[in-house]
Amino acid sequence: MNNRIAGYLAGIALATMLPIAARAQTAPATARAWSDTSLSSDARAALVVKAMTLDEKIAMLHGTFGSSVRKANPADKRVGAGHVPGVPRLGITDLYETDASLGIANGGSMRPGDVATALPSSLATAASFDPAIAYAGGAMIGAEARAKGFNVLLAGGVNLTRDPWNGRNFEYLGEDVLLSGVLAGESIRGVQSNGIVSTIKHLALNAQESGRYVLDARMPEAALRESDLLAFQIAIERGRPGSVMCGYNKVNGDWDCENDHLLNQVLKRDWGFKGWVMSDWGAVHSTAKAANAGLDQQSGQELDKAIYFGAPLKAAVEAGTVSRARLDDMVARILRTMFAHGVIDTPSPVVPQPIDYAAHGLIAQKAAEAGIVLLKNDRDLLPAARTAKRIVVIGGHADVGVLSGGGSSQVAAVAGTPIRLPMPNGPANLGFIKVTYHGSSPLAAIKARVPDAVVTYLDGKDVAAAADAARAADLVFVFATQWRTEAIDLATLALPDGQDALIETVAAANPRTAVVLETGGAVLMPWLSKVGAVIEAWYPGERGGEAIARVLFGEVDATGRLPLTFPASDRQMPRPDIPGLDKVNEAAARQASKPPTVGATTIDISGGVESFPVDYVEGADAGYRWYSRTEAKPLFPFGYGLSYTRFAYSDLTVTGGIAPRVSFTVTNGGRRAGSDAPQVYASVAGADGVSVQRLVGFERVTLRSGESRRVSVSLDLRLLARYDVTKPGWRIPPGAVPIMVGHNVETPTLNGMLDRLPHRVK
Repeated sequence: MNNRIAGYLAGIALATMLPIAARAQTAPATARAWSDTSLSSDARAALVVKAMTLDEKIAMLHGTFGSSVRKANPADKRVGAGHVPGVPRLGITDLYETDASLGIANGGSMRPGDVATALPSSLATAASFDPAIAYAGGAMIGAEARAKGFNVLLAGGVNLTRDPWNGRNFEYLGEDVLLSGVLAGESIRGVQSNGIVSTIKHLALNAQESGRYVLDARMPEAALRESDLLAFQIAIERGRPGSVMCGYNKVNGDWDCENDHLLNQVLKRDWGFKGWVMSDWGAVHSTAKAANAGLDQQSGQELDKAIYFGAPLKAAVEAGTVSRARLDDMVARILRTMFAHGVIDTPSPVVPQPIDYAAHGLIAQKAAEAGIVLLKNDRDLLPAARTAKRIVVIGGHADVGVLSGGGSSQVAAVAGTPIRLPMPNGPANLGFIKVTYHGSSPLAAIKARVPDAVVTYLDGKDVAAAADAARAADLVFVFATQWRTEAIDLATLALPDGQDALIETVAAANPRTAVVLETGGAVLMPWLSKVGAVIEAWYPGERGGEAIARVLFGEVDATGRLPLTFPASDRQMPRPDIPGLDKVNEAAARQASKPPTVGATTIDISGGVESFPVDYVEGADAGYRWYSRTEAKPLFPFGYGLSYTRFAYSDLTVTGGIAPRVSFTVTNGGRRAGSDAPQVYASVAGADGVSVQRLVGFERVTLRSGESRRVSVSLDLRLLARYDVTKPGWRIPPGAVPIMVGHNVETPTLNGMLDRLPHRVK
C-alpha cells in the first residue's frame, strides 16, 4: 500500500476515534445512565432494554426498505437498502442500511448525482492475496457510508465458490476457506474502523442463485464445519462484524433464518457471537420459530409474506411462545453492537459530508491492479512495447468503460455510467438489475501510453473487419466480457455473443494478440493456444481502464493469483448442470402467463418455484480440492498467476507443536521489481482417508530485483484437522502432515513434514 493510501486510512481512523474520546471525557453527569461510556456495551444495552416499552422493543426488530425514509422526509438523503427506527425518547438512533459489497450501492437506484466509489469485484480483491488491500477497500467504503449518513453496511460476503456458474461469484472471495475468511475479515475490520457496523453474509451455503429463495442445500455437519462455516468463523474472529445476515435458502431442511443449528448452536453458542442476526431481504418465513431459532431482526419486510416481527411477534411474546427473555436478548444484541461501534455515541451525520473521491479512486485502482492475473504470456508479449506504431483495440466497449456485475452490489460510480442496459430477458421483478459499465476507458488509457502510435478501436461486431485491422497491427488487444448478476446463474462458462469466434479469428490474423477478460468468474478459453497473452481483469471497478493499461504496459507487475479454479470444460464440476433450473424455468413460464396482481402489499420473490434439494456431494472438498480428488486437470489451477519477473523459494523450515509455523526465503531473480504470493499447502486426509491439498498459509511479498526476504507463516490448526461431530470438536489425525510451498496448488517447489501436532484443537 503506498504512502498516500496509508496516510488517508490513518486519517479515517483518527477522525473516527477523536469524537468518541471527546464524548467520553465531556459526558454530563445528568446524562442517561446508558450514556456513561465507562460502562461496557453489554451493561449499557441492558439499561436501555430495561427502560423500553414492549412496543419500542418490537419496533427495533423489523425494518423497511430505505425508501420509507424518503416517504417520511423527502429531504433526507439517507435512502439505502433498509431502515429500522430507533427510540428517540431514549437517544437511540435509527439504523440506516446500504448495500455495500463493492461500494455504496443503495440498490443501484441512487438519486441523480449521488455517486460513490466503485471497487473492483471481490474476486479481484481475493486475487491480490493481500489482506491490506481488503482492509483498505473496506475502510474506504466505510468512510463513504459514514459521510453519506449510513451506519450499517450490508457487506462482508464470504460464501465459497462451489459452482463456477453461480451468478454472484463476483461478490465473493473464491473457493478457499482461508483466503476467503482472512480477506473478508480484513474488509469488515476496515469498514468498522469508521464507527459503523458491517454485516457478514450470507449464512450459510448461499452458493447458487437459481431458485435461491427455495432451494435446500444439503451437506453433512462435519463437511460444513470444515468448509463454508470455517470461512465464516475465521472472518468473524478476524473482523468481528456487528451483524450476521442469514440467507434465503434452506440448509439441511430448515430455512437459514430459522435454522436453530446454524444460528443458536454454531454461531451464538460455539462461536460466541455477540452481535445480532438480521435476515436477508425477503428471507423470513415465520415468527416464533424464527425468533426462537436465533433470528434477531427482520429486514426489508415488504419482501416477506408478513411483517412477522411486528404485530405477530408482539402477540407471540404476550402468548408466551416467544419468551420475554428472548425478546430482550434480540433487542440487547442490536443495542450492544450499536454502542460497541459508536453508532449511538457518534452517530453518522444527517447532512452528507465531503468525500475525497480522488483518494478513494486511487484505492480502487490499486485493488484492481493487485488483482489482475496474467494467465498466459508467450514470448514475453507483455508488457506491451511502447515502441509499437500500430495498435488495434477490439471489443468489450473498451472505448467507453469497463464492465461491472449486476444486482444489489451495483454502484453508481464517480467515473460515470456510459452504458446501462436492461437485463437481457429478465423478469419484471428484477427490473432494478442493469448491465452497467463504469466510465473508465481502457482505450483512452492505452492511447495515453503510446502518444506516437496509431491506436484504432473496433467494436468487434464485424469479425472480418476486426481481423483485417488486426492483420496490419504491431499489437492487438481484444477485450472480452462475460456479465453476471445476482438472482441468475450462467447457462454456460463460454463467452457470450460470439466472442470466442472473434478471438479465434483475430488471433489467426495476428498471433501478437493479447486478450483482456472482464468476467465475474471462470470462463472457457477454446482459443487459448492461438493467442499470445491473456490477462484476467475481473470487474475492475472505478479506475479499471487505468489499472488494466498500467498492467498491460508494465508500469506495475502482474501480481494477481487465481482465487478459484478455471475448469477446462463445463463437465468437470461436481454439478455440471444447475440443480433445479428446470423448476425455475417452468415457474417463470407460469408467472409470465399470469396477469399482474393489482394492489398487492407484499412481493412474491420466490417466483412460484417449489423447493428442491441441492446435494453438495463434494462436501469440504470444494473447488481445487475437488479437482485433486477426482484427478481432473483444470485449465488453470487455484493460486495460478504469472509475473513479469521471476520468484524462487528456498530454505524451508517447518516447526510443529501447538503453534506450527512454516518459514522460507523468497527471492526475486528477475530484472525488475514485482510482487508474489507464495502459498503453503498441507496434505490433509478426508473422511475416507484420501489426502488432498489444502491452503494453510499465504503472504504477499514485494521485492526489488535481486532482493530476498524471509517469510514466516503461522498455521491455523483447524486447517490441519477434521471436525468430529461425536465429541464434538476439532481433531488432528495422528502422524506427520506433508507440507508444500508453491506458486499455486499444482506446482510444489519446497516440501517438508509437519509433526508433533496436538491431537485436539481448542
